[in-house]
Amino acid sequence: MLSKKICMIGSLAVGKTALVQRFVRSIFSDDYLSSVGVKVSKKTLDIGGETLNLMLWDLEGQDDYHSVNISYIKGASGLFFVVDGTRGSTLSVALMLRNTALDILGHDTPHLLIINKDDLSDKWEITEKVIDSLKNSGLEVLKTSARTGLNVELAFSALSAKMMGRS
Repeated sequence: MLSKKICMIGSLAVGKTALVQRFVRSIFSDDYLSSVGVKVSKKTLDIGGETLNLMLWDLEGQDDYHSVNISYIKGASGLFFVVDGTRGSTLSVALMLRNTALDILGHDTPHLLIINKDDLSDKWEITEKVIDSLKNSGLEVLKTSARTGLNVELAFSALSAKMMGRS
């Protein structure tokens, strides 16, 4: 069985913990509890007939790209950069965090940009034009909703496949 570490990185209250809970336990809670440090969860997936043990590192929210705890991201096989679609400022933070993390791990590290809270799309500050621009720049972008479960399994499966060289 292969084991891979995935780090969830992004600003405060973008839904990192909610995405992990939806993926691991198929639950969603409106109760907001800020992560302190890191919380590790596990889930096993089957990717193309191979068992993959995922260790999901839910890092505390970062609004300053200089405060990324390098020791938390070292050894990561994949990264999610999570954005809150209703708060445009979280996108610029995620992009800065992306640059910092990839400078540490290497720019070939599999990663996805997740724009969360699709269930609130009528309140989004991040437009389709911005999303198209991100995609055109080479970023892989996926809209999710931890509340409804939209694309949560897909996001984790897609990143897992990329980590195993099967994308």
